[in-house]
Amino acid sequence: MTFTQLEYIVALDTHRHFADAAEQCYVTQPTLSMQINKLETELGVKIFDRSKQPVLPTVAGVEIIQKARKLLADRDELLEAIHSKKGVVKGELRIGIIPTLAPYLLPLFVQSLTKRFPDLKVKIAELTTQMLINHLREGRIDAGILVTPLQEAGIAEDVLFYEELVAYVSKNNSAYKKQYVLSKDIDPDKLWLLEEGHCFRSQIVNLCELRKKTKGGSNFEYEAGSIETLRRMVDLHDGITILPELATIDMTTRQRQNLRYFKSPAPMREVSMVVHRHFVKKKLIEVLKQEILKAVPEKIKKNKKTVVVPIHSI
Repeated sequence: MTFTQLEYIVALDTHRHFADAAEQCYVTQPTLSMQINKLETELGVKIFDRSKQPVLPTVAGVEIIQKARKLLADRDELLEAIHSKKGVVKGELRIGIIPTLAPYLLPLFVQSLTKRFPDLKVKIAELTTQMLINHLREGRIDAGILVTPLQEAGIAEDVLFYEELVAYVSKNNSAYKKQYVLSKDIDPDKLWLLEEGHCFRSQIVNLCELRKKTKGGSNFEYEAGSIETLRRMVDLHDGITILPELATIDMTTRQRQNLRYFKSPAPMREVSMVVHRHFVKKKLIEVLKQEILKAVPEKIKKNKKTVVVPIHSI
């Protein structure tokens, strides 16, 4: 029995598909299958039922995989302790990040992180909030960067910063003439939203109290997949949308003329690092946290917890 074989059965349990598991482990499918067969022969039990699609663990396999996950976690913890004693930052860190943060936050810290710690291998995946939580629970990622509070049992949250929410308004929209906006100033028939599945959509629905209004009268409805698409729709087709503060940093002077801030206290979204309660790689995650905090713009660092817009229905 080897750690490599244990990694293979954990990968197959996670993906339930030989090709996907092999890709994650950077080996060919025949190699992964052969090593799992060798482990099953050594143990004298079948770990997976290959007759089913997707591939499922047997009853005995479930227990073996649980122990394999624990052994691999203990190994990682031991290696991290050894590296820490030597003052070395080394290993692999798998990070999940939500799509409404990734394009704006990642460019701020990834280059400095990898340059400062060349022995740290960083793997990043864009995931919706629910997918990220699932990946954490399954051990497919080590940490997540997303919007909180989550209200999820077993998930620990460490707040990184608060990000102000601002309105991006077409010159033809009535809100453009205002110095500051209120939620009641936003016409739901003119509001561009992200598609279902994004927590940022839920925040905007809560902020603008859309359920209390009747949406109708528009002969065109469109739900975008990205914040940049929302901004472009306002630029080209009138209307209004809500942007997180990081999305405004690289705006041109002309684009900034379309920004309108909410009346104080400003609505905020809470951005946090999250881990599963049984997480390891504590040193690596702390390194990641400090690099993020160094890279965040000073104005955002100074934001206070005023009105944090919830991501769940209210």
